[in-house]
Amino acid sequence: MPTALITGASRGLGRALARALIRDDWKLVIDARGAADLEAVARELGQLGDVTALPGDVSDPEHRRALVAAAGDQLDLLVNNASALGPSPQPPLALYPPSELQRVFRINVLAPVALIQLALPKIPAGGAIINVTSDAAVEAYEGWGGYGSAKAALEQVSAVLGAEHPDLRVYAVDPGDMNTRMHQEAFPGEDISDRPPPEESVPGFIALIGGTLPSGRYRSHDLVEVEAA
Repeated sequence: MPTALITGASRGLGRALARALIRDDWKLVIDARGAADLEAVARELGQLGDVTALPGDVSDPEHRRALVAAAGDQLDLLVNNASALGPSPQPPLALYPPSELQRVFRINVLAPVALIQLALPKIPAGGAIINVTSDAAVEAYEGWGGYGSAKAALEQVSAVLGAEHPDLRVYAVDPGDMNTRMHQEAFPGEDISDRPPPEESVPGFIALIGGTLPSGRYRSHDLVEVEAA
């Protein structure tokens, strides 16, 4: 039974992906900052398979060590999904508090790198690392300077890791717009009900996980279109 570690799995994309993987007989280690929400997801998934849920913050070194230890001797898939948007509404870079910018980079870049460093000895050849990114990493949207620049850094991290570890599959995956709490925080007061649910992004992730595509940047919806073709 393969093992996956998914961060930020109490809601949104992380929860949707965890549901899909456990139905495919994956053993899961999941985390989130919100203990109550994570416990509810763990109860649901625990009826379907083997799941270990550890509440905590991925920017905490002790928590990262506990996550990797919980995976056991082998980790076949690491999904860095936990993320921080920053202030809501998002300020222009000229007014962005440096302390908040540091927090966004700490959670969106430094924590995934540190978790990867701990996990690498347990990931076998052919194993996969998925770093969840955003179109804000490659497009210049007003107000997205903090989050977007952090995701751009995460994408470069992914590209370099892929070059340094050719025996692994290292992906930066853009899930597209989704109707999630974070997306709502990015657009406070706006109606985002026209955005698709995160479940619609999951098939692309599953196709990537089960496939043989080389390391690189992918959009989840494009992966489904390729699969259908």
